[in-house]
Amino acid sequence: MTDSQARAARFETHRQQLLAVATRLLGSATEAEDAVQEAWLRLDRAGDEGIENLGGWLTTVVSRVILDHLRTRSTRGEETVGSGMPELGNDDPNPEELAVLTESTAEALAVVLDTLTPIERVTFVLHDVFAVPFEEIAAIIDRSPVATRQVASRSRRKVRGASEANRADGVAHPGSIVEAFLRASRAGDFRALLAVLDPEVTLRGDETALRMGMRSGWLASDLHGAEAVAEQFSGKAQAARMARIDGVPGAVWVVGGKPRVVFRFAVEGDTIVTINLIADPDVIAAMNIVTRDV
Repeated sequence: MTDSQARAARFETHRQQLLAVATRLLGSATEAEDAVQEAWLRLDRAGDEGIENLGGWLTTVVSRVILDHLRTRSTRGEETVGSGMPELGNDDPNPEELAVLTESTAEALAVVLDTLTPIERVTFVLHDVFAVPFEEIAAIIDRSPVATRQVASRSRRKVRGASEANRADGVAHPGSIVEAFLRASRAGDFRALLAVLDPEVTLRGDETALRMGMRSGWLASDLHGAEAVAEQFSGKAQAARMARIDGVPGAVWVVGGKPRVVFRFAVEGDTIVTINLIADPDVIAAMNIVTRDV
């Protein structure tokens, strides 16, 4: 195995986590794929010698790539954070508040995506969703840890407000769309499945998932298009349970108390654009999975 192939193998163990971060930050599965690919290209060029925490290094690279992208596409100036800024106070959520914020994050970010500045968005998602320490985020956004905490406070208030507005207006959010998908799948409701699937939806599995699918005759390769994916799931997913995967709405197939397959969903607007099946036990072990019944 060449050095590049060895790096690629190491990179693949972090790909799903990087995609989760990138999708949350960008709100687009396609742009997230591009950002993660750019991180791989930079790793391959630089080499991984001397990188002790590859996951942290890659998260930093992806975040910086996305921050540059958000700044480029932004049509407004960013708010500055400096010594002249009034103190925002310490409004870090307690564990109960954090649980509520995490549950509503997917819902809220879909609405406030264009109201958060690039720095606010990166800070909020990395800290409140993926628990990246302020010290690491500060290096990414080029702010002091104190200023970074202030950015997080401002962002958190915006997200809280958007979440409350969503609930008042009855706006659909990714969690409800994933739940609708699972219900339609179990009921064999083909039309309901088509309603929550983007016409160009893609279903893909990692190598372990594809091997499992081929043995059972369930999935042999990636699928594209709403009808093909709906046919694959109609009347199935009976054992799948709703879950939050690293804070993002998803599903998991649990056998003997252990997750065997994780379903990651990328939602844009009110439809699912990508379903990723992850069955690699090492990748699953690195995920934060919280299940609940539909």
